[in-house]
Amino acid sequence: MDLLSIFLKGGIVMYPILLCSVIGLAIVIEKFIVLKKAKVNVPAFLVKIRALLKRKDIEGAINFCLQERSPVANIIRKGLKKFRFGHQRVIEAIESAGRQEIGKLEKGLSILATISGVAPLLGFLGTVTGMIQAFMKVQELQGSASPADLAGGIWEALITTAFGLIVGIPALAFYNYFVSAVNKLVMDMELITNDIIDILDDTTKQSTFEEEEDEEINL
Repeated sequence: MDLLSIFLKGGIVMYPILLCSVIGLAIVIEKFIVLKKAKVNVPAFLVKIRALLKRKDIEGAINFCLQERSPVANIIRKGLKKFRFGHQRVIEAIESAGRQEIGKLEKGLSILATISGVAPLLGFLGTVTGMIQAFMKVQELQGSASPADLAGGIWEALITTAFGLIVGIPALAFYNYFVSAVNKLVMDMELITNDIIDILDDTTKQSTFEEEEDEEINL
């Protein structure tokens, strides 16, 4: 018996399970692509951005972030664009951009978590309805049903549970993997943004100090 025949034997509940598998597969592929693009070499990124900021080359740092095209680069770029408005505006812009980027990284994870829980439950539902039909058949035959009659109805009912678990278990595994990967990216983003904020703070203080010295010299 081929897979299609087994699928059709499972009944109507198999179709929602199939839909869950298609949606889950689409989310898994999309998250792999997003996370691959989001990865950044933290030491190399920090070395380059530090060098630009210490030279007070804000435009150069913004252009460098544009070339990187990663979530953390987008966060830093949006913060640097507010540099002329003061240190506080930079922090606010970074925090706002950070929330947006984290939201993008976490997009779809709640659906994947739902699929990991719903698919097995749909399988159990199909099994229960299948068992009900099997016992209804026993009643129709007035207790004279053979073991073969019951076995056929029962294994058909259990198909939905098997398919539900086949969809639900990988969905749960991928969900946990993606949550761990996103958390690591968020930690890297926090490390880089905190470092950039400290550099900008030092740069601002140094500029203020130099201006005060120039004023004292002129006086």
